[in-house]
Amino acid sequence: MYGKLFDIHANLQRQRQRDSSRLDEADLPGLWILSPTVSATILNGFKADHDADNWPTGVYFLGEYLKTALVVIHQLPRTEETLWLRILGKGNVQKQAINEIGTLPPNHPLRSNALLLLSNLQATLQASQTIDREDRELVMELSPLLLQWQEEAVQRGMQQGMQQGMQQGMQQGIRTERRANIENLLRVRFGLLDEQLSGIIEPLLELSPEEFTVLLLQLSRDELLDRFAM
Repeated sequence: MYGKLFDIHANLQRQRQRDSSRLDEADLPGLWILSPTVSATILNGFKADHDADNWPTGVYFLGEYLKTALVVIHQLPRTEETLWLRILGKGNVQKQAINEIGTLPPNHPLRSNALLLLSNLQATLQASQTIDREDRELVMELSPLLLQWQEEAVQRGMQQGMQQGMQQGMQQGIRTERRANIENLLRVRFGLLDEQLSGIIEPLLELSPEEFTVLLLQLSRDELLDRFAM
């Protein structure tokens, strides 16, 4: 980890030298380490300090020159701001975060994004040839919540279809939901939804959610373009 971080620092230094500009220490990127749990012994061994005035419980900083922060997920407070990180936790911490997502209002922006990522995670785990007990329990934990989300999507499609005809509305609502899922997956994987990636959305819509989710998570950009570019 530190080798890559120092390489980045060195590259930035060389770039600034070429540009004849100065690189301040504060401009150097840092390393953030996320861990479900960390013992007090390890924290003491790394001399990790908690900046209580500026950061919540569970966030520690190592020596200044190491440019490293350690996020201990099981110590984070149960707030909406930490929900994304607590989803990455283990055991009861992760279950609590999943339950909190389920209690968010249906129109809450965090709820839709979180459920999309959890749906992708579930599809990846189910497609895995080697899944351990903990991951199987997570899949079971997610199933009721994601089923509810799918029912909500169908319901939105039905409501939209009241003006166009019930059957047509259901199909359009489901297709719109699938398009949104594909677009979000492409943005999560590749950052920017450019013209080339936009061009593969239509053929991907012909696949089932399970099929396109696995492909979008596993294939590279070039592989996706070779396979689906029209």
